[in-house]
Amino acid sequence: MKVGKLPNDVLKKIILDKLKSKRPDILVRPNIGEDCCAVDFGENVCLLSTDPITGAVNEIGRLAVHVSCNDIASCGVEPLGLLITLLAPPDTTEEDIETIMGQIAQEATALDVDIIGGHTEITEAVNRCVIVCTSVGKVLKEKMVTTSGAKPGDQIILTKSAGLEGTAIIAHDKEEYVASKLGQELADRAKTFINRISAVKEGKIAGEYGVNAMHDVTEGGVLGALWEVAEASGTGVIVYRERIPVEPETAQITELFNIDPLKLISSGCMLITCPDGEGLVKKLKSNGIPAAIIGEVTAGPDKKMVSGEHEECIPQPDSDELYKVL
Repeated sequence: MKVGKLPNDVLKKIILDKLKSKRPDILVRPNIGEDCCAVDFGENVCLLSTDPITGAVNEIGRLAVHVSCNDIASCGVEPLGLLITLLAPPDTTEEDIETIMGQIAQEATALDVDIIGGHTEITEAVNRCVIVCTSVGKVLKEKMVTTSGAKPGDQIILTKSAGLEGTAIIAHDKEEYVASKLGQELADRAKTFINRISAVKEGKIAGEYGVNAMHDVTEGGVLGALWEVAEASGTGVIVYRERIPVEPETAQITELFNIDPLKLISSGCMLITCPDGEGLVKKLKSNGIPAAIIGEVTAGPDKKMVSGEHEECIPQPDSDELYKVL
């Protein structure tokens, strides 16, 4: 099988369709595109999400915190706590683990998130460090936002720029090659994108503003996230390629490796749908968060991207472009 997340059709057939539990206090269950599960705790809902970091070598502690916390933020609230499992191969040193945990502690402190548990183990089952991070949050029941809430007529907003996380990972893990082809200055700028991969601030702002759906953009990139929002919501989408922001560093790095920035892992970007996209974009920008309206939610099932006079269907996400590079 291809490296990366299971294709959504395979995921549904061999995993999701086998999950039969129907407890009434589980409000959001595993489904295509849903970032979190939700458990009824009376007035509040407990939000839970779990994610591994497997596609990076450098900065994995920082990535683990933000990728997991972004899932909670996609429900419109700040995360409260994290559980961290670190699996490391036998050649790992104490200094390696200290570096990773230092990154985790630093980013958790910056987000005001507690590390509430976890597990650390040296094992021959992995050949490089793997982190699995579970995030916890809570929200008032009537305020919860899901991936599946998009409605026809909603405008589609993307925060920041496509390929943000993937650009940072490539610049860190392939720095020598990128610098030799595009210059050390560009490689250094691209590495700083790691500082922009938290989407907690925009998730909270959008939740307070009032939106219908949110989805943080991870494996499969912007196009994969669009497909998942539409599939989860039972809608279509139409987006315009020229409206999707792509940083010059991302454009040059993706061209160098012959990959598509719109299919590149993009933690730090939040995909949001709401009726008043202009108002939300204004609100986000006033809080220092770049955002753009890139399209609309449609009633039909078609998922389309328009580029000039050309129109193409958005397919279900395949293996992320990052794995072609790593």
